[in-house]
Amino acid sequence: MTAITLRKARKIVSSALAKGREAGMQPLAVCVLDAGGHLKAFEREDGASNGRFEIARGKANGALEMGIGSRALFNRAEQQAYFVLAAGRIFDHGMIPVPGGVLVRDRKGVIAGAVGISGDNSDNDEAAAIAGIEAAGFTADPG
Repeated sequence: MTAITLRKARKIVSSALAKGREAGMQPLAVCVLDAGGHLKAFEREDGASNGRFEIARGKANGALEMGIGSRALFNRAEQQAYFVLAAGRIFDHGMIPVPGGVLVRDRKGVIAGAVGISGDNSDNDEAAAIAGIEAAGFTADPG
């Protein structure tokens, strides 16, 4: 498995933020977790609200804990709301089941971590995450 190094995590963050600025998105917060769920990098742009760290981490954490992107978690929540609610309560860093939490896969398809972004609408958050992941040479798996 290819690990998300600090250099790669910083590339994900900078590229995701650049995508957000290029697309005229609201100020973003970007959280990068490694395969063990440990925080590798985080940045919150000026103007992003204070709670954005917890939301971004919850998107990334939910994707990593469940092994599916937060878009898939959103779809599952529509079908099994009680399960998703209960699962989110047992995870140490919660779970935010809306788009914006994207799995990071290495060249062999192994999960190397996850990226969570919060700040704009969920679809835009997801697009920025995908851009950051791909810029760092990984494959984005939004679910």
